[in-house]
Amino acid sequence: MAEIETPYCPECDEAWDFPEPLPVDRRGFIRVAGGTAAAVALTGSAVLADDAPKPAEKKAKPAEDLIKELFSTITQDQKKKVVYTYDHGKAKNRRPTRLGMYNAAIMNIRLGDVYTKAQQELIEQIVKAMSSGDDGYRQISRGGTWDASRSFKNTGALFFGEPVKGEKYAFVFAGHHLTIRADGDFTDGVAFGGPVYYGHSPNGWSRGNIFNYQTRSVLKLHAALDAKQQEKATVNRGNPGEQYRSVQFKAKAEDRPGIAYADLSKDQRTLVEQVMRDVLKPYRKEDVDEVMAVIKKNGGMEKIKLAFYTETYERTKTSKEQPWSFWRLEGPGFVWNYRVLPHVHTYVNISTQFS
Repeated sequence: MAEIETPYCPECDEAWDFPEPLPVDRRGFIRVAGGTAAAVALTGSAVLADDAPKPAEKKAKPAEDLIKELFSTITQDQKKKVVYTYDHGKAKNRRPTRLGMYNAAIMNIRLGDVYTKAQQELIEQIVKAMSSGDDGYRQISRGGTWDASRSFKNTGALFFGEPVKGEKYAFVFAGHHLTIRADGDFTDGVAFGGPVYYGHSPNGWSRGNIFNYQTRSVLKLHAALDAKQQEKATVNRGNPGEQYRSVQFKAKAEDRPGIAYADLSKDQRTLVEQVMRDVLKPYRKEDVDEVMAVIKKNGGMEKIKLAFYTETYERTKTSKEQPWSFWRLEGPGFVWNYRVLPHVHTYVNISTQFS
């Protein structure tokens, strides 16, 4: 499935009614490694003793080692279907395929159609290694359902370039409401190796949505703003859009609406930092560390703004109970664009390479 500017999402055309299951298990303040890294980077907090690695635990292989292991098992026939050049698809005014944000297996090349069972199991290990732990994997996999994919076999994984010494590569995994990647480079100033995408089918205000804790975190921050601050943070002119249109960097601060972290009180800043920890919670420590390094190089948290978008379109109409359809963290070289209604779509782009 090729990336399109507004990817087709079947739920957007149907009425969905999801039950309210038990709240997402937070497992404490920041239970997983990725969240812990963000906490240290943002606030200097020490790692909780309960989160410290146990001496007897066997250290899992990094995703990059597993990617190389997978690549070594691929046959020549398989390579024709799952290995592409690093800049595949790049042309004038067109991004390389590896940098797309996809809503299904890329080019409809599904795991079950091209990889052996053993290779699929290895790919699952890779995705787990790209997550922050069991809880991060639960979120990325949407509780093991892979959302509308309904099966891990219906997701896809492609190589762009070859993971060999001295060569650039990207391993891109995609499925319904999901695109993540690994490129083995945490010093190039491009967080996650490029833009990422995640979402879940239930209404974003519902606790049935696995990412609802992120919206609740933002809601707590919103409630801490006074009336004038809320007015400044609210954008009443449509929405910021989706896909690449929504994550283009804006060089001028005045072009980024919302209220700035720098203009908040100490307590309010702490809540912004909590939001940052929560949105980074599913991801591994290495990616979280790179995100924070990019933010620091681009001017720090003081440059980040928070905005809430309200709409009147029926499917995304806001109300007192559901006060916005999008919320957005934005700064130089940083966009976290989160759609709440009618269900969650989140597009993320973080890089030092911006104009």
